[in-house]
Amino acid sequence: MDSRYARHGLPTTRLGFRPAILTTVERSRDWWTQAQADLAHAKAAVAVCHFDWACFAAHQAAEKGLKAVFERRGEKAVGHSVRYLLSAVSGEETSPEMVVAAKVLDKHYIPTRYPNGLVQGAPTEFYTEEEASDAIRRAEEILRFCNRLLAR
Repeated sequence: MDSRYARHGLPTTRLGFRPAILTTVERSRDWWTQAQADLAHAKAAVAVCHFDWACFAAHQAAEKGLKAVFERRGEKAVGHSVRYLLSAVSGEETSPEMVVAAKVLDKHYIPTRYPNGLVQGAPTEFYTEEEASDAIRRAEEILRFCNRLLAR
């Protein structure tokens, strides 16, 4: 098939369509900005007693902060486990406390949002201000680590 792309020497598929050309854009700033916004959302959720959402937003902040680090390094991070993302940051020493923080945050990924993540009841009935404050503190710890890596 003679398409306008082929006439100009551009590659085409056998049907004459030009394949999409995807360029890789370094987006660590976008990931970091969203991590900060998610942390702010976690704090705002505590203020209105949405402790389940505060815990989830804290998880999201840590996850996105780590993904900013991968992005800055030109690596792609897949998945949502803060613990596994943290362990995959190559060449960096993480404290046992930070690994515990990541594990705690991972526990807030599903049950904070889905009633079937708990035996019975809605997540909003189970999460406490203490848990939300703890999740925020742990997310802040991981974000400080990420910030140090991004500042290099």
